[in-house]
Amino acid sequence: MALDRAMLLQRPRILKYRWLSTCGRVTGPAPIVWQPVMFLGPGRIALGRDVEFGWKTSRGFHSGYCHVEVADPASAIELGDGVQVNNDLMLKSEGPGIFIGARSLIGSQVCIYDSDFHELHPARRRGGTPAMGPVVLGENVFVWDGVTILKGVEIGRDAVIGAGSVVTQSIPPGVIAAGNPARVVRPLPA
Repeated sequence: MALDRAMLLQRPRILKYRWLSTCGRVTGPAPIVWQPVMFLGPGRIALGRDVEFGWKTSRGFHSGYCHVEVADPASAIELGDGVQVNNDLMLKSEGPGIFIGARSLIGSQVCIYDSDFHELHPARRRGGTPAMGPVVLGENVFVWDGVTILKGVEIGRDAVIGAGSVVTQSIPPGVIAAGNPARVVRPLPA
């Protein structure tokens, strides 16, 4: 009963963010939307079957939204079949793309970027060429709450990224990684 009431209140917000969305190149089946999602930019967003945004009993459900942005016409974001995303996701591609493998679980307040968005050299920070690199999460990756994943990172199949981690380099398959910067802690139990 309480969850039905929660969704009744959430519906107008979901419609508002759909109306605010500007990306005209979203392909794939309609996602399952529990929390508002805003799709922005001139790039391409591809959704697999049964992609799910938001979680009704997690923090930020009523106040936040999921932000999925392809800032350049060549930018791409792809979410594979069965990807589940918790509340307040931030995906932003300005360059080579963000690719999330099938059945991956993404926690709340996760940020994934494929670009620095500004050149780091002080004299070229405005108008320079930022560093970019594709971000690839393999199938069945589990990213806990509050994780930031930066450009050029590949996370191998079945890997787990601990809460609050900052992932600056690639993580092999089948391991648990955590920290800032994230490092392999141990292999997954057999």
